[in-house]
Amino acid sequence: MTGKQIAIIGGGPAGLMAAEVLSFSGHRVTVYDSMPTVARKFLLAGKTGLNITHSEDYIRFAKRFGPSSDRLRSALDSFTPDDIKNWASALGTETFTGSSGRVFPNAMKASPLLRAWLSRLEAQGVKVLTRHRWSGFAEGGFAFETSKGRTIVQCDAALLALGGASYPRLGSNAAWIPWLRERGVEIADFQPANCGFDVAWSENFAQRFAGKPLKAVTATSDAGTFPGEFVISRHGIEGSLVYAHAASLRDRLASDGNSALMVDLTPGRTTERLSRDLARQDVKASLSNRLRKGAGIEGVKTALLRELAPSAALSDPQQLPRLIKVLPIPLLRPRPITEAISSAGGIRWSSVDDAYMLKALPGVFVAGEMIDWEAPTGGYLLSACFATGRAAARGMEAWLKW
Repeated sequence: MTGKQIAIIGGGPAGLMAAEVLSFSGHRVTVYDSMPTVARKFLLAGKTGLNITHSEDYIRFAKRFGPSSDRLRSALDSFTPDDIKNWASALGTETFTGSSGRVFPNAMKASPLLRAWLSRLEAQGVKVLTRHRWSGFAEGGFAFETSKGRTIVQCDAALLALGGASYPRLGSNAAWIPWLRERGVEIADFQPANCGFDVAWSENFAQRFAGKPLKAVTATSDAGTFPGEFVISRHGIEGSLVYAHAASLRDRLASDGNSALMVDLTPGRTTERLSRDLARQDVKASLSNRLRKGAGIEGVKTALLRELAPSAALSDPQQLPRLIKVLPIPLLRPRPITEAISSAGGIRWSSVDDAYMLKALPGVFVAGEMIDWEAPTGGYLLSACFATGRAAARGMEAWLKW
């Protein structure tokens, strides 16, 4: 073979996508992964339905990556959501679009797609070595700890695709940070993304309502106002609607020391209508009955009002409707990064050139969640991992031709 020897360190979606591109071009590709099998987080995500991408208007889709949207745009343009669906179809996995716009495999699971993908990679000559834990640079190459001891790998170029810092038990533990910092790579500290938050619930409320969902609400933060639902947890709040606001809530806590998620418990009713409907209720009736009949709320929504609103406000005909429409849930802190779906932080874009090569380490490229970008759930994370893996592979190909 005339191709170059390529080392891909990290067998998640970004690394495997780069392996596909490079091996198709005739390079000799070896994927190294610390776990017993590759793509562990990919498989975990697929247990409840693999959300492979999103079907929304592409211009809107491409802006879902916050401050990194412009930097990611070229990679995303080269592997759009439609391209992802076609890629999956070529591997025998047809997809469908759910009511939320999220795109899923028909089988909902990740394992059939992964098996077909790995078979294709094997047919293209990709070698996969598991239980190979990268332990830093050594002798001009890369050191790995294996069951047979330490080994040094030399290669013509390498891709680091080791993930962020969420789900460390699946291999994404950010152990690589000191080795890159020693070589002059700038790295932003990791933070939880798509995470829950701690709230100072009373013991009685936490015991009675942990696990209860708040459905048909909207929530507002600096990120905007979105409809959906979330769940009361023993420690605070979590769920898809919270995750949609997580970055702005986290950043507000960091900058101001306080933050609150503003919840509308009755999105279909105006404050004025609530005022009229509540005013019609018997003043001698209990608060629960007045809320049920006058505002259409009960159960955990009523309990949340009681938990968070001052007693005087609950009996004030002017304050109560406003609280139902804008109920602040004060937050203490994000939940630990080990519980987060994804992470923010990582290798700063200033350390990465347009070809996804580290400026301080010629011949070493990066992709996926190692880089400092974040996105909401809904297929965006996986889409960008695929796209950056392909972009890094193309960048590597161009560099190897020099």
